[in-house]
Amino acid sequence: MDAALSPRDIVRSGLCIGCGSCAAQAETPEARMEFDTYGQLRPNGSSEWSRDRSAGFSRTCPFSPFATNEDRLAADLFADAPAHGESTGPFLAAYVGYAAEQDFRVQGSSGGMATWVATELLRRGSIDGIAHVVATESPNEDGRFFRYRISRNEAEVRAGAKSRYYPVDLSEVLKTIRDEPGRYAVIGIPCFIKAVQLLRRENPVFRERIRYTLGLFCGHMKSARFVESLAWQMDVPLDEVQRLDFRTKTPDRPASWYNASLTLHDGRVVSKDWWHLADGDWGAGFFMDAACNFCDDVVAETADVSFGDAWIEPYSSDWRGTNVVVIRSRDIANLVADAIRDGRLELDAVNGEFVTQTQAAGLRQRREGLAYRLARRRRGLQPRKRIAPDAHSIATRRRLTYQIRYWISAWSHRVFRLARWAGMPKIYVYWASMVAAVYHALAYHRGRLGELVGRLGLK
Repeated sequence: MDAALSPRDIVRSGLCIGCGSCAAQAETPEARMEFDTYGQLRPNGSSEWSRDRSAGFSRTCPFSPFATNEDRLAADLFADAPAHGESTGPFLAAYVGYAAEQDFRVQGSSGGMATWVATELLRRGSIDGIAHVVATESPNEDGRFFRYRISRNEAEVRAGAKSRYYPVDLSEVLKTIRDEPGRYAVIGIPCFIKAVQLLRRENPVFRERIRYTLGLFCGHMKSARFVESLAWQMDVPLDEVQRLDFRTKTPDRPASWYNASLTLHDGRVVSKDWWHLADGDWGAGFFMDAACNFCDDVVAETADVSFGDAWIEPYSSDWRGTNVVVIRSRDIANLVADAIRDGRLELDAVNGEFVTQTQAAGLRQRREGLAYRLARRRRGLQPRKRIAPDAHSIATRRRLTYQIRYWISAWSHRVFRLARWAGMPKIYVYWASMVAAVYHALAYHRGRLGELVGRLGLK
């Protein structure tokens, strides 16, 4: 296998996550990130650029088999942080709780901690701007519902609160950071933070200007078609949607009971609980990016600080939301400790085992499930992961679950494309309902597994 790769090689291998790192580094202004036919962001540019294997791309793409892995990056970045097991990486401190100051908790999807830390870094003058995801003002004109931008004051940062299950890329904000001197922080999911750390490793400008990285625990990346599916299932035209909230908080339900709401141009709001959506089971993998099948980082192990949901009782039942916080940077550790002492944060110290328990399902998918998928991958560019391939020591039920999840993630893109082309949403909704029933039988129930699996030809 050639140790030099081009953007085209990664895209064709199914390992491109659409982070935009390659486009940000491109010498040609033609290089940009655009949606493909499945609603996923992919690099687009001249043929010469997309095939170029001489620009060090192999070392900066987060899914390149020749890039430095998370273990090595974390060891170099956080040398004084003790190890706490392979699930979390090294860290100085871990907490469970929420931001008690102002309304950070209420305005966030979880406990408001990611927005609070970003805001506090600005307040203290530690950074001049923060790169994070915000809603676009006019989605129909912009072509996207969400984008990265650089915010430079508290109001702008707080406008970016909430979870965004939608494809975004770093290319534009990375170009701004490269061209405009200053001190920056970046918020992102694990693979995006890894891409930033790889760039910092290679490029002294990024190394000097990006002072902090704030990671978000991640289950997988959705394509833009997920938003279209929400509109279909709520019976509203997509071009009437002005903004959306994937996780609406209400006092009458636990934080784990997701409710999605769409705000239309005429001011009306329509909503639907995720469990009433044909594709609302996150674990089934509908619209999942193919690269997510080969990710082994759930908790953003290379970030200065990482934030997730406390998916464990009694926290998951609290409608207001609760964060798990994993801190690797000494600066962030001191900042948080000061705020706890001042009563601005309500956080209790926890250990690595607690963090792992809150993310049990995601870690099983990225450990046991990844081992199985690696063993089954036969052709094309081979991912180089920290998990060894293993197709034999995994129980039959789990193997079938991983197999149908992989199948759903691939075919949801294709069936939705067919339904979209035909102008018949029912094609996709009926198919999604059917395969979700099979997945539920495999993942959660015992009984007629052989019959259900046999119908889909998975044996």
